[in-house]
Amino acid sequence: QVQLVESGGGLVQAGASLRLSCAASGRISRVVNMGWFRQAPGKERDFVAAMSAIGGRTNYVDSLKGRFTISRDNAKNTVFLQMNSLKPEDTAVYSCNADIVLLPYGSRSNAWGQGTQVTVSS
Repeated sequence: QVQLVESGGGLVQAGASLRLSCAASGRISRVVNMGWFRQAPGKERDFVAAMSAIGGRTNYVDSLKGRFTISRDNAKNTVFLQMNSLKPEDTAVYSCNADIVLLPYGSRSNAWGQGTQVTVSS
């Protein structure tokens, strides 16, 4: 019904920046909330940031405020995560999540992307 496809991950050195993208497609009436989570090796998946479609309200995990910035292109059902001053501890698989209202009847769905690997070397 809905697909989320992330891109923009890679291998970078500490201090570098990366910009992740996540595009939603399928039977979408509208996307409500979109956000990012990450899972480091051997750890649970953690919340990173989220943004609402209406009003553009943002929410970040406190430890990443100031370095990571979430933004959206509502017309393209796409969410971005700008990551600056990357650290080795930011190494993780970053996954996109979205709350979506589906066509044709307006049912709600929560979808996940497949994840994109971000590796930060020291």
